Amino acid sequence: MNITGMGLPDGSAAVTASELFSLNGLPELLIRFGINLAVIIILVRWLYYTTTRRKDYLFTYVLISTVVFLLCYLLESVSLQIGFALGLFAIFGIIRYRTNPMPIKEMTYLFLVIGVSVINALTAGTSLFEILFANIAVILITFGLEKMWLLRHISSKTIVYEKINLIVPEKYDEMIADLRLRTGIQDIRKVEIGAINFLKDTCRMIIYYEDKGRSVNLADQNGFIKPDDNDDD
Repeated sequence: MNITGMGLPDGSAAVTASELFSLNGLPELLIRFGINLAVIIILVRWLYYTTTRRKDYLFTYVLISTVVFLLCYLLESVSLQIGFALGLFAIFGIIRYRTNPMPIKEMTYLFLVIGVSVINALTAGTSLFEILFANIAVILITFGLEKMWLLRHISSKTIVYEKINLIVPEKYDEMIADLRLRTGIQDIRKVEIGAINFLKDTCRMIIYYEDKGRSVNLADQNGFIKPDDNDDD
């Protein structure tokens, strides 16, 4: 018996009750969804979160991956596969918040979770071993970059420095010693001098140091925090 009672406007066959409540595709959906969720958990919970401790992005990545996977898989029968996938990358690729733009690393992980979700959802006719290989390859490459190759993590801190008499090249060592004493950061690798205000005898500088804990400096992630003059009251 036809659910609709008539043909569709484009002449295609109407959906029957048996097709509407069919469970034939459910096992494949559950397998693919389980693989995708496991890979995303490894990428964002183990590799990303242990480095950055950003719970907000952890929440975002898991939910975006889930929604993207289900959208791609359930719309796979529609002729949108390549265009739909590219459209998702374009939409999420331009995501920027009103005051704080998404950092490069977070944007990379966003691209990664979307890509993995699309791969797991839009690989009709691909064997399970090929899907597993693609996911394992992504995990191993990410692990190598995050935990091994980039083990020495250089962090930066932006400060306003008032002893501008020490910023001359001849007093570089004295300036480093003063910065170590006042900031408590001993392993300063480099200092970049920015804008100099001679009226206030201050300058802006960025100090680079090795962070053995590999934590992310959220306060300085986007440079100086400027007051928002466009608050919507």
